[in-house]
Amino acid sequence: MTRIAIEANFDGLVGPTHNYAGLSFGNVASANNANRVSNPREAALQGLAKMKALADLGYAQGVLLPQERPSVALLRTLGFSGDDHAVIREVARTAPGLLGAACSAASMWTANAATVSPSADTADGRVHFTAANLCSKLHRAIEHETTSRILRAAFPDERRFAHHDALPGWPSLGDEGAANHTRLCGAYGERGVEFFVYGRDDLASAPTPQRFPARQTLQASQAIARLHGLADDAVVFAQQHPDAIDAGVFHNDVIAVGNGNVLFCHERAFLDQAAVLSTLRTRLAAQGSELHVVEVSSGDVSMDDTVGSYLFNSQLLARSPEAGGGMRLVVPQECRERPAVWRYLESLVASGGPIRELHVFDLRESMRNGGGPACLRLRVVLTEEERAATHPTLWIDDARYAVLTEWVKRHYRDRLAVGDLADPALLDECRTALDELTALLGVGSLYAFQRNA
Repeated sequence: MTRIAIEANFDGLVGPTHNYAGLSFGNVASANNANRVSNPREAALQGLAKMKALADLGYAQGVLLPQERPSVALLRTLGFSGDDHAVIREVARTAPGLLGAACSAASMWTANAATVSPSADTADGRVHFTAANLCSKLHRAIEHETTSRILRAAFPDERRFAHHDALPGWPSLGDEGAANHTRLCGAYGERGVEFFVYGRDDLASAPTPQRFPARQTLQASQAIARLHGLADDAVVFAQQHPDAIDAGVFHNDVIAVGNGNVLFCHERAFLDQAAVLSTLRTRLAAQGSELHVVEVSSGDVSMDDTVGSYLFNSQLLARSPEAGGGMRLVVPQECRERPAVWRYLESLVASGGPIRELHVFDLRESMRNGGGPACLRLRVVLTEEERAATHPTLWIDDARYAVLTEWVKRHYRDRLAVGDLADPALLDECRTALDELTALLGVGSLYAFQRNA
């Protein structure tokens, strides 16, 4: 019997060290905006405003905590010593690039935090989480231990939730999390089809990008499917189109997004796309549901406009029957500012297809670092019982929004240049803020500075 379930979105709260150090080769926005002055306060408030707006629309909306930055632990493993302030000053003097990596606030993009499989799909009937190793980038490869602690605090009941450590950080097991994973289904509580998209197969000869690196491997995706106990006939693996990666589509969620039985994608999203879509249709039909594909041609939206607008790094959200059903598409403001993209979106909504409504958000602070609405959220399908077993203070409502907004305004700077990362006071500010945040949310000691105190 089908269980009633919802899809919750857990957004990453932007951390106090949000900056533009240009650390992510292959991410065009990150490179183009390197060394700009950021506004951490505005970035966090923009993210919170999106969470609150979606909660007000009736969606289950949660929040995940930022990580401690700068990561003095990383710098110590690289040979720097002395007290924490001395370490930061020495790194700033001798290896400023390492300081940028140690200060990255990229954990805000929780689509990279983990891959999640709902209980309807898994062999043991639990929700499974595998933290992403993110081993392709130094500034992100240091996240997964804290990510695992945060996820375990958010989903603590071992009877309902299974947590897997990140895969070994070997190049052949490069894993970027849910940014390369989509679940398609009829109803959320029904068995679905889990769609894994990889950039390269390290054990076979296949077309590869020539300009930018492919970050996700087939081997990592297959390992996660095994760890989660997914049935072979309910999994599809597909290669991301190398040309898309070379155009700046570093994750699949920059060129495709799915929800329920709807897949919205560019015609250049996948290698051998016709065969991929055929397999998805067959697998979903075997589960009793028909796949609806909204495939966008290059003639309607060029690859340049795809990357520049983050059209597909949108949230595809099911509307309630009272709202008329279908899907709501949450897009960044940049989509409105690209004439071809906005023209396409207006025609899409008017076409009578499954996508019936647009919702536009200003997320410029995140977008300038290469992360749109979909990057900021981790999707978790939960039954009523599973939702009740999550940590209660992580759900966004009027009171939680007010508390977090006030906390951000008290603790975050409104200006942060890359040179400001050398200020040891930034470390103290971050630790003070996070210590207060864990107390406000009652999640315990998540951070190294708390655990080692």
